[in-house]
Amino acid sequence: MLKEFRTLLPLARRFLPHYILGVLCLLITNAGELYIPQLLRRATDTMAQGNFSLTDIGYLALTMAGIALGVAAARFGWRFFIQGASRRIEATMRRQLFDHLLKLSPSFYSTMKTGDIMARATNDMHAIRMASGMALVAFMDGLFLTIAILIILFSTYPLLAAVTIIPLPFITIIVLFTGKIIGRRFRLVQEGFASLSEQVREAAAGIRVIKSFVKESYVQKMFRDANGDYRDRNMSLVKLWGLFFPLVGFISGLTILLLLLYGGSGVVDGRFTPGDFVAFMSYLNMLRWPVVGMGFTVNMIQRGAASLARINAILDEQPEITSPETPTSLTPSGDIKVTGLTYSYPGSEPILQDISFSVSQGETLGILGRTGSGKTTLVHLLPRLLDPPQGKISFGGRDVHDYDLHQLRSSISFVSQDSFLFSDTVRENISFGNPDASEEAIQHAAELSTISRELYQLPKGWDTEVGERGVTLSGGQKQRITISRAVLMDREVLILDDGMSAVDTETEEQILTSLLEYRKGKTNIIVSHRVSTLQHAHQVIVLDQGRIIQRGTHRDLIEQEGMYRDIYRLQQAERSSG
Repeated sequence: MLKEFRTLLPLARRFLPHYILGVLCLLITNAGELYIPQLLRRATDTMAQGNFSLTDIGYLALTMAGIALGVAAARFGWRFFIQGASRRIEATMRRQLFDHLLKLSPSFYSTMKTGDIMARATNDMHAIRMASGMALVAFMDGLFLTIAILIILFSTYPLLAAVTIIPLPFITIIVLFTGKIIGRRFRLVQEGFASLSEQVREAAAGIRVIKSFVKESYVQKMFRDANGDYRDRNMSLVKLWGLFFPLVGFISGLTILLLLLYGGSGVVDGRFTPGDFVAFMSYLNMLRWPVVGMGFTVNMIQRGAASLARINAILDEQPEITSPETPTSLTPSGDIKVTGLTYSYPGSEPILQDISFSVSQGETLGILGRTGSGKTTLVHLLPRLLDPPQGKISFGGRDVHDYDLHQLRSSISFVSQDSFLFSDTVRENISFGNPDASEEAIQHAAELSTISRELYQLPKGWDTEVGERGVTLSGGQKQRITISRAVLMDREVLILDDGMSAVDTETEEQILTSLLEYRKGKTNIIVSHRVSTLQHAHQVIVLDQGRIIQRGTHRDLIEQEGMYRDIYRLQQAERSSG
């Protein structure tokens, strides 16, 4: 269990001054609380004697009030320092987790559910904060107060102390017995929360599909099942935790019963003064919290360990695609060359086989192929979104593995099939890759993609919120905004991976004419299932089952027998009939 705290220790060391000051304030708090029963003892004995003045009682009352104010100030101090440190640790760990998530390869996200990641970044972080804050408070309270109170009791009333604390070791046994069970059940609760979060996320993201297929009742059942499972897991934990406190309270109450039995008779016999009895009862009541606090400590440590194990599972993941230890200082530019490239996903047959081609700087390459022919895989290998074999892809005469990842990807603009937009305005989505772009540059990028002509239809024009993943826009509008985003970045290479599939042919022609004119002298790679899109390319390669089966210019390929001409004729016939 404790090995999971390895990621927490460096952060604890960073905030060690906060913890030291917090513990000092906590000790001052405890010292003040330990002294107050002595004042109560004196006040009780003074009043029991009968011959006392208001001055005597007033002095003791003012002293207790002063100590109480000091305790309040010290209590604020330990909360500020210890809980403040735990909040900072929580924020730092959440930032570390997010930064690490950005480094991980796409393959990680194909196996890890978004809802699970969200649960680890929220619920689990809360448990870690409690383990790094309140757990320390409960432990220090338990340790210091228990030792101090036992010393006070046994040094002043040894026989009575020995009798009244007999039930307390049973609380320790209960704490040790339930600790591991609580840890296991809490881990199940966290996993249930992750599953529930994923259910809600999927339902919200797929609401249009749910409604169009009239599957609301099915989704409701799925949610009820996940919600019921989460409730049952929580109840399993609550039952154990709910039994723990009453049991501890009952055992602690036995100490008061023993005190009344033996201490009360001692007061009657004259062996103890009334003040001694009041002070002893105060200390016994104070001793109840440290014993329960040890249970809190075990519970919070168990929960923190369970949550840290889930966080560490992500932090221990290593990105599959990394920069070289000594990257070249050259900026990626020039010709792109692919030589004998074969690539397969883990555990599958090769998706690309012996691919070879070159694109000179300033040229446009077109790629055509049926669904599943490897087009998207090929263009994902160029910026190392997928990692190609060594020596198979070069950029400017150097292997892509020689470049720093950030530097390599900063030379390539990518418009993917999935037109992802952020839940922000149209303007912010276009300027995402170049936030310092001028208003004129943003407008020009919008004009090149033709999205500018439709802005007046949107409620707030440039400042219209597009919703999650651009849900308020049509497919064609989303694609054109992503094209504007890529154009505004003005990088050495532009890759359009079927980025105009939702745009009509006339608009596509207009976009391509303007785009290629604007990008003269820079390299473009256009993946499309439309032959009309590829007629602007300097050369076209045709993929089928992961192999290049044809290559040449548009004019050459429509004159050759093969897939390209077949698709061209079919699409021409569709346009004529349409």
